[in-house]
Amino acid sequence: MHILITGGAGFIGSHLIRNLLGRGDTIAILDNLSTGNFDNIREFVGNPRFSFAIDEIHNTLVLDRLASQADAIVHLAAAVGVQLVVERPTETIETNVLGTHAVLTAARRYRCRTLIASTSEVYGKGVSIPFREDDDLLLGPSSRSRWSYAASKLLDEFLGLAAYNEHGLPVTVTRFFNTVGPGQTGRYGMVVPRLVRQALRHEPLTIYGDGEQSRCFCHVSDTVRALQDLLDRPESTAGEIYNIGSGQEVTINQLVQNVIERTDTTSTIKYVPYNEAYAPGFEDMRRRVPDTTKLNQAIGWKPTHDLTKILDDVIAYEQTRLTTTT
Repeated sequence: MHILITGGAGFIGSHLIRNLLGRGDTIAILDNLSTGNFDNIREFVGNPRFSFAIDEIHNTLVLDRLASQADAIVHLAAAVGVQLVVERPTETIETNVLGTHAVLTAARRYRCRTLIASTSEVYGKGVSIPFREDDDLLLGPSSRSRWSYAASKLLDEFLGLAAYNEHGLPVTVTRFFNTVGPGQTGRYGMVVPRLVRQALRHEPLTIYGDGEQSRCFCHVSDTVRALQDLLDRPESTAGEIYNIGSGQEVTINQLVQNVIERTDTTSTIKYVPYNEAYAPGFEDMRRRVPDTTKLNQAIGWKPTHDLTKILDDVIAYEQTRLTTTT
């Protein structure tokens, strides 16, 4: 299969490329390297089944050419990270919504099977735990830029499902719940790599808020496996939304204690109020737990890596980086 991956130089994209090339697919990527990194794809350069274009997703000429050669599109390109969303909400909205519109327009022209990456953020301040794909969604006020990301990704979902319902385009939406693993950057607020790097440098481990907010972390290899299986089953999964995540819930305070134990760090803990870390009036989701029953029923998927394995993989990767840069 010939697959176009937008945002392919990002964290999830680069892991997906490795797996798809490994099974014999031909891969092209489109990425402007705003949050992705060329180092993530350097190992694939020279492979005759891999090609890349460093350009904006809004460049319709480039996007059209790549889509015309593709059987399927995995749309990962997006503005990501809480810090980026708070600091640059206009860029967040335009990148997500206009980018998805451009991808779907090209996909419709060439009838490409399409996966759209969404996020657990769309559940907003919902209190029905665990989150199901058909739950009502509860976002905060539009005066808080915090919610612009969730709203933009929700509109992405509407666009994708509209393309399926109106035009018969085989579109599937996936909602990621805190995908983590080796190679992830902490530059935009991703908590696990940030904490691990602080621990390995014996720096204070920063916790935003009181640390009692909880999350479920999913290993990137499990996320990629779900994407591959969904990609291969357009007949049964098109027009649907699927949560992808682990059900192993942990508070940030517990996460920090796990990082301390597994790195044997001398780091102390520093609590930072949300209004200092991000912006006055910042709102966070207290709990974020997925119900993945629907995904399991569709493709037989379950996560295979627990939090300990996730942390060990991230720690090993960050230790290697620390060694090579010192």
